[in-house]
Amino acid sequence: MDEEVDPDPENVNSVLHQESSELLTIINSQLPTVIIELSKMMPGNAGLNINHLAGSAAARTEHIKTMLEYFRAASAADCCNFLQSVCMLCENIPMHLESRLMSVAGHTHNVCEKSSPSVTDKKSSSPPSEPQLVKRPRIDHWEQYVVAVMDLLLSRWERLSKRLLREVLLENVWVSPRTVIRGKDRPDKTPGSADRGSRTPESDGDLGFSDTRVTLETFLQGCAGKVTVLVGQSGSGKTLLMSVLGQQWARGLGPVPSYFLFILLEFRQLNLLSRPLSLSELLLSFSEQRAIVDYLLSNPEQSCWVLDGYDEFHKKLPRQEVKKKQLDPEKPLPVKDLISGLLNRQLLPGCTVMVTCRARDVIDFEGISDRVGQLREWDCHDIKEYVHNYFKDRSVGVQAADLILSTPHLLAMSSLPACCNICCICLDYLLLEGRDARRARTRAISEVVMLGGGGSRGENRAQSGDQGGGRTGGSEDMMMDTINVTAQLPSTLTQAYLTVLGAFLSHDPERRGRTDTPNTVTPQESTVWLLSQYRSELCELSQLAWKGLESSQILFMEEDISQDVLKFSINTGLLTQVEVRREDGTLVNSFCFIHLTVQEFLAALRIMTSRDVSDSQLKKTFSLKTRWMTKSDQRTVFTDSLHLYVCGLASQNCTQALVEIARTSGGTGGKNWVQKRQALVLKLLDNLCHNNLTGPKVLELCHCVQESQDRKLAQKIVETRGTLELRNIRLLPNDIDALAFVVNSKDDNDIGLDFGACSMELDCLDVLPRCQYIYFLCFRSRKYGDKFAEKLSSILPKFTTLRKLEFCGSTMTAAGAASLASALQNCPHITEINLSDNNLKDTGIKHIADVCTKLPRLVSLMLGRNNFSLKAVDYLIRTMSSCLNIQHIRADEMKEMTVTFCQNSDFNNVILWYHLFSSLLNQKWSKPDMQKLAESLTHCPALSVLDLSGGHWDLETLRTLTQFLPRFNVSKEIIVNDSCSSVEAVVILTALLSDCPAVIELRVRLQRPVQVSIVFSGGRQKPADEISKILCLSCCGLLPADLEKVWRSLGTSSELTLLDLSSNSLGNKGLGKLLEILPRLSSIREINASSNQITMEGVLMLAGALCSHNNLTQIHISHGGREQVTLKFCPDKRINNSSLLPTNVTALCRRLLQCHSHLELDLSHSLLTDKAIENLLKVLPKMTSLQRLNVSHSITSADGALNLVNCLTVNQRVTSLELRHQAESFIQFDSVTAEHTSCRLNDFALNVENLERLLEILQHGPRLSVLDLSSNQLKDEGVRRFVDSVPVLPITSYINLSNNSLTQQGLLDVASTLRACGRVSGVEAGLGAEERCLIWFAQSEGCEKTLSVRESSLECDHLVRLADIMSLCPSLTKVELRNSLLQSDWIVHFVKQLNIHERGLSVSIEEGWIRSEEAVTLVCRCLELNSSIRTIKVQHATLHLSLRRSTELTSVSGQQIRHFVDCAVEGHHLAPMKGFIQKCPLLTELDLSHNRLGLGGAEFLCSVLPSLPHLSSLSIASKGTFVIERLSEALLQATAIQCLNLSGHVIGDAAAEIMTEMLPRLRSLNLSHCLWTAAGGLQLIRALGKSVSMESLSLDSLQLNEESRMCLSQSLRNINSLRSLKMNKIAMEQSGESDVFNLLAAMEGHTRMEEIELDSWRMADGGTEQLIRLLPVWTELRKIRIETNVFVPSSSLSGNSLGDLSAVRMALVLPSLTHITVLDLTSVGTSELCAVAASLAHCPLIQDLLAFVDTAVAEALLRASQSCPALQLIRLWRNKVSPSEAERLSQKDRRLNFSST
Repeated sequence: MDEEVDPDPENVNSVLHQESSELLTIINSQLPTVIIELSKMMPGNAGLNINHLAGSAAARTEHIKTMLEYFRAASAADCCNFLQSVCMLCENIPMHLESRLMSVAGHTHNVCEKSSPSVTDKKSSSPPSEPQLVKRPRIDHWEQYVVAVMDLLLSRWERLSKRLLREVLLENVWVSPRTVIRGKDRPDKTPGSADRGSRTPESDGDLGFSDTRVTLETFLQGCAGKVTVLVGQSGSGKTLLMSVLGQQWARGLGPVPSYFLFILLEFRQLNLLSRPLSLSELLLSFSEQRAIVDYLLSNPEQSCWVLDGYDEFHKKLPRQEVKKKQLDPEKPLPVKDLISGLLNRQLLPGCTVMVTCRARDVIDFEGISDRVGQLREWDCHDIKEYVHNYFKDRSVGVQAADLILSTPHLLAMSSLPACCNICCICLDYLLLEGRDARRARTRAISEVVMLGGGGSRGENRAQSGDQGGGRTGGSEDMMMDTINVTAQLPSTLTQAYLTVLGAFLSHDPERRGRTDTPNTVTPQESTVWLLSQYRSELCELSQLAWKGLESSQILFMEEDISQDVLKFSINTGLLTQVEVRREDGTLVNSFCFIHLTVQEFLAALRIMTSRDVSDSQLKKTFSLKTRWMTKSDQRTVFTDSLHLYVCGLASQNCTQALVEIARTSGGTGGKNWVQKRQALVLKLLDNLCHNNLTGPKVLELCHCVQESQDRKLAQKIVETRGTLELRNIRLLPNDIDALAFVVNSKDDNDIGLDFGACSMELDCLDVLPRCQYIYFLCFRSRKYGDKFAEKLSSILPKFTTLRKLEFCGSTMTAAGAASLASALQNCPHITEINLSDNNLKDTGIKHIADVCTKLPRLVSLMLGRNNFSLKAVDYLIRTMSSCLNIQHIRADEMKEMTVTFCQNSDFNNVILWYHLFSSLLNQKWSKPDMQKLAESLTHCPALSVLDLSGGHWDLETLRTLTQFLPRFNVSKEIIVNDSCSSVEAVVILTALLSDCPAVIELRVRLQRPVQVSIVFSGGRQKPADEISKILCLSCCGLLPADLEKVWRSLGTSSELTLLDLSSNSLGNKGLGKLLEILPRLSSIREINASSNQITMEGVLMLAGALCSHNNLTQIHISHGGREQVTLKFCPDKRINNSSLLPTNVTALCRRLLQCHSHLELDLSHSLLTDKAIENLLKVLPKMTSLQRLNVSHSITSADGALNLVNCLTVNQRVTSLELRHQAESFIQFDSVTAEHTSCRLNDFALNVENLERLLEILQHGPRLSVLDLSSNQLKDEGVRRFVDSVPVLPITSYINLSNNSLTQQGLLDVASTLRACGRVSGVEAGLGAEERCLIWFAQSEGCEKTLSVRESSLECDHLVRLADIMSLCPSLTKVELRNSLLQSDWIVHFVKQLNIHERGLSVSIEEGWIRSEEAVTLVCRCLELNSSIRTIKVQHATLHLSLRRSTELTSVSGQQIRHFVDCAVEGHHLAPMKGFIQKCPLLTELDLSHNRLGLGGAEFLCSVLPSLPHLSSLSIASKGTFVIERLSEALLQATAIQCLNLSGHVIGDAAAEIMTEMLPRLRSLNLSHCLWTAAGGLQLIRALGKSVSMESLSLDSLQLNEESRMCLSQSLRNINSLRSLKMNKIAMEQSGESDVFNLLAAMEGHTRMEEIELDSWRMADGGTEQLIRLLPVWTELRKIRIETNVFVPSSSLSGNSLGDLSAVRMALVLPSLTHITVLDLTSVGTSELCAVAASLAHCPLIQDLLAFVDTAVAEALLRASQSCPALQLIRLWRNKVSPSEAERLSQKDRRLNFSST
């Protein structure tokens, strides 16, 4: 301590000497009268007045100096009188200075009262003035109180020091300063450097990272006037250190000045203050003298408040959100508000405040604290010293220290002083029990129980030395048991605490049954035995601990504990006594557990052994704790270790101990309950293993699982986590040990560890190699430097599976890189290394680069942001020259550097991507720099892409690069973006196309972003005639004059194929220069001169060039040359996006007249005026080479469109004219006179005048195949006018009038053309959502005509007019009326009025209501009213009528069998039909299929069949009905029936027997989907063999057993008359290849076969061969269907595809099937269809084709269809053809019908 703190009381002059400089300043600032009064105390100055001080300031200062020097040498009495006068007369004296001066002056004054008379006058020796008398007593009381506090603190320390094992010195305690988060700056109340000679205070703010450490004494220097927070874990000794600080202050030592008042408050004591107190009341509780309180309130800077144990405070400090205001010290406030007032300077501003707390509580002091420091844990040296002091026997101490340092959880505990004491107690117990057991043991113990772990509290009994200090003998015995004790050490923290509990129990001086203790047990077994002996005491203590845990209580009063247990707990050391003062001032004894962790452990015992704690309470307390602190965290006094102990007690190793505690008196039944509780804990852990947790919680979960010792749980943690990520937490060796337990459970599966911003001691790295199977290690923190890297290097080779290492964001330099490089050589499996964001510089990068060449499996190396220069980059390039496996180097602005390596021996594809930006050099590239770089690049054996962008080079630098460039081994491209910005640079680069043969492409863009790309041929050797080069100079600002330079630089580069000069400023002049050099460009394919300010003058120049240059055959021009100008080699001339004047059109076309090659003129988007169109029409006939004129989006009016339509009359080469308003429009021309012409005019809203003009043009024009006038808003009036002219219009195919807003009247007008024009063959009209109106034409008059009306909502009068039209049209043979909302009466009236002509008439009427009974009624009424009906059908909801001039009804049908249509007709509905049928004895066909006939229908048929002697065809197909039994006799009697359809019926054995008699006379039989018994079916199949006249047989979906299949094969051989056979989806049970072969072989004699269907047969090789052999035999075959067959074997089977072999055979056999008419190829895969499609050319009679195709197959089918003139429809469904391709192919052949479904 400085000597001025406690000066010599006899030497007052020396004090004046020390404080002279500050006194000079203070006196100089006083009033002149004060200075004069002090000066008069010197001899000879009695007559001094104010005039003497009126001079300069320097003279005044000199006068004061003289006065101070005088009294400094005067007698002690005179000096005392002077100092007292200074204190009484002067203002603004700092309190600490005034106290010192008055103290020394008063003390000396008493000593010197009897000294010689003063030399001063009488006034000076007069009694003290009144201020003196007031001030003096207050100081005296203050000093007396300070002395009393000192005595109190010294007494406190004397009690504490008796139990210490070693001296506690502040200079031996280490602290890590922490970053301070401050609010607004507070005024600094710290005394200045001149104040009493004290040290200058340290600056606020961040004193370094958490790893920086200083001594506690140094940390507390300069703490005066500030708020200092000292952070430490429970048991780290915070309370003890505060007592040391008070003891040093009491002795005048330490960082707190002795003249301060040291006030020590404990929060555990403050918790007892429940009522509000004022600060004055709080101070008076320490001193009854009001004068002391007043002095402190007026001099707050002389007080130091120590607030110890904030983590034990029950309240939380309130946040100060508003501006702070001073609090009244006399106003009562809650204790938390008083403490907050002190901390926030609202009370006693300027006082010194020190607070101790735990790390999680620091956040409460955010914005308040000026300094924050964390107590460092003990290191190995401190632990060893403590352990040696604990064990007086040195050999035992060494033994114990070695055991602690070798056990992770014991080492982690021992880092805290209090817990280190507990560990010593634990080891003392183990060693003692081990020695006793060894002496008594008569046999070897084969297995030990693993238990252990502990902790304690710092300043209590746990730190005393009486736990093991008295044990001096038996060291030799203990040394002999070292191995046994090592084996018996607790393996987890929980087991350690269980052992500690046994150790405390063994200290009971009244230990009962001592002589009964087993002598042959291990210490662990002894612990279990002790627990059983103290079961009741432990139950009460655990209950007390659990109660305190629930209420956050650590202090317990005597009344809370029974006396027996209290005495027992104090004797064993589990509880310690604490003296507290109640609110009324009385002192009482309270008790607490030796350490908080002990209380938590006992509470965990309560949870695991007591039924009083329910499962829900357990779940509520069981949660993972995070190390990340937030303001919202719930504070608790405990250490948050409860869940760890609960998990540890869930281990099987603890089961027996728990059972002993849980067992009731005299009972034995607690084991099952304990195991259930343990299982519940493990289940809770299992649930957490699958949750998405943060890094800190994952680490906490690892600790829990390690405590449980459950490896299955450990495996579940890592199953879903490929990498364990830990972020921004402090890691200790025991944390790494917990990770190792979890990681090693994964066996051979690799896992990664990612430590991001974690504070990690070097000792952690010693533990890290315990983690096996690590493939990825990541370290990211500025805390990791060279020492860390060096330590890491020593363990890296131990990770034999390591493949990826990241050491980035750190402070490693070249020294650390050298260590890492040395270690990496021993990591042969490493594939990825990331050392970014360090400080390696050039030297460090060289170290790493050298070792990378020795790592055979390295794939990636990242070295960015390492403060390197070009030297490092150049070194890497030179390294690449010698290391062929380097694949990719990327350096980006010295911020990023990445090296990629290839992993194979083929180095022909090595790639270098070397990317430098301007800030790489922090200057422009110079010529020497480029020379050095280029020289290095020439040694690189193989470069693919070289990117040197961002250099901002000058021309000399660029020339240097181009000079070296021919020597580079570049295969793809060199990129120099943002490096060249002038036309001169463009000229230099252009020369590369001629100077460097390997350069094939140059692309330059000088506008932002600047882009330059030099493309190489890649080493590919081509013949000279195939060499092509590209020059792209777009957006370069080129002027006409610049082109000359470019041409000269380009030289005679005849290989140039593409020249892009777009977006420059060439204008017409530049275009002229471009056209001049065209003869030099012999290989040119395309020139782009777009966006070059070219006008119509330039367009005319281009038109002339098109005619004069034979190789220029295509020009695209838009916006009159202002935008697109492209010259190509294809027959096209485009001028679009332009506003062409009439004169421009004329001039352009006249130039094009000289073009004799095929020409396409594109004038789209050109806004052609009517005059321009007229001029165009004048010249079009002369343009004989014109093939296509595109005017899309250029026609704006109907008049303009009609002008273009007029070209039909003036130009006979027009083949197609399609004009749409502001849409796609074009005119197609033929080379000669067109034979077929189409005209389409759409979307023009034609008025009457337009229509008249159009009709005039059409009447005088050529013959049109198609006239499309849809979507022109003609309406009824326009359509009526148009149809009047239809007879005179030369149309050959059809007229389209759709979408013209027609009504029913307009529709009827269109229908009237059927009678008005003899060439009209049909009318289609519909007024639905898709309005449709088509008039079809035939080549000659007198043809048959059709009328189709759909969705037109016709009324009755409309039907009447329609009937009139039909009556006047004798050629009308077919009428369709679909979904027109017709009613039944209207239909009947319409049918009645029909006038039938000789050709007859077919009428179809479809309405949704024509079903069921309504359908029968409608049929009856029609038959009744019109005798001309010969055939009537109801199919689905459609009525079909066939009318002729005859009175005989020959056919009544409900539905044809071809479709599965349901008319919902039931048997009883047919009754009205009975009379009509019986009146028609000549009826030949009756079809009632797929209706619900039932028994009523059967009765109906039985009644009418006898009256139909000529009935030859009967169809009653159904599904699952049983009417055949009733009908079989009637059918047998109907001998005229030759065609019978019984599909879907159930045929019983009796009916089958009857039917066998009628089968021989049938010619057509359908038994598909029928159900019968095996016997009945066999009868029918055998009967088929007698049906020698059978021509059509359908047997789909029948169930055939083996006998039936054999019988069917025999029957088929007998039926040689078959023409149609359908055997689809036959279910052949257990069929083999021979069965299919036999069935196919039976068909060999069916030479008259026309149609065959064999769907879903499983044909093996033999079956396939047999089918293909049969196809040529069936010479009359017209249709074959083999869909969804599976041909085995096959290399590409799908749901409906033939195999490759089958498709090839099909292709071979098709040429012989010249007679086939229908072919379904949906079974053939698209990959095989091409060959099949090519064979179709040999089938000229084919009419219908179905296939699933792609584009290639569609093309093949299109080619083959040209040889099939009879082919009417090609259905290409479920195709893989795009819509655009489908449209293109459909235009080539309209028979193609595409569908994606």
